[in-house]
Amino acid sequence: MTGDNIDPAAANAPLADNEVARGFTAQRDWQTYLILALAVGAALWGLIGPVGSGIGLWGFGFAITGMFWSFWVCVVAVLLGGLFVFLRKRAGKARRPLLWLGIAIALFYAGWLANMAGKAEPRIHDISTDLADPPAFQALPLRADNLDNVPGAEDEDMRGLNPQQRWTKIHQEAYSDIRTVRIAQPVGEVMAKAQRLAKARGWEIASFQPEQGRMEATETSTLFRFKDDIVLRVRPTDDGKESIIDMRSVSRVGQSDLGVNAKRVRSFLADLAGTVTTAE
Repeated sequence: MTGDNIDPAAANAPLADNEVARGFTAQRDWQTYLILALAVGAALWGLIGPVGSGIGLWGFGFAITGMFWSFWVCVVAVLLGGLFVFLRKRAGKARRPLLWLGIAIALFYAGWLANMAGKAEPRIHDISTDLADPPAFQALPLRADNLDNVPGAEDEDMRGLNPQQRWTKIHQEAYSDIRTVRIAQPVGEVMAKAQRLAKARGWEIASFQPEQGRMEATETSTLFRFKDDIVLRVRPTDDGKESIIDMRSVSRVGQSDLGVNAKRVRSFLADLAGTVTTAE
């Protein structure tokens, strides 16, 4: 066979096909890497913000702003990724696993943030078993803006109430189960057990006064390093055989605590008493 018998079109066909394939691969990679960059970048942005705030690198507001915008970046990544998948499927092209991975990361992170936002109500961060006389902090300072942003000032059923009264009303409606409890043990035994439980939970005990029935401590969250302050008040009954217990847990930053403080109070009192008896 001589060169004169070679069909130029046939000779160039594989080259043309390869060029198309290479062009599509480049486009495909551009789409994939864009979605991955958006998803991973947004997740890192949203996670690093609170961590930096927790260790004091920047303010809490900066962290919340970052989480807000990272959510919408993930929404864009999901929508754009879905469009790319649709166009590829319509063109009959092979699936791109990394593209699906980027979409999955964006979906997971956005869903996690949405779940957190769903726990933001009620927007209070100070939880106490005694609303009329909350246990007071002595060793630890109560945040200066504790009642500055209590919601409901414009609500019809709370109009005219001061911040303390609004906080009480919201607390009663949201956490009616969190109340003063009574334990059939003397104050000394209760305080000793409370100290052991606090240490087991990794709390930093700021003050322990068993003779006064008082303990103050701080719990730091594992991931974001947020700090919540706790005060326990234990008073004897008239005969001294039982203890009346109140507990308060307050977040140092943020308007809402995502229900963390209420969960802490319930859990600690349940472990302290075994079976909690509500004091009337």
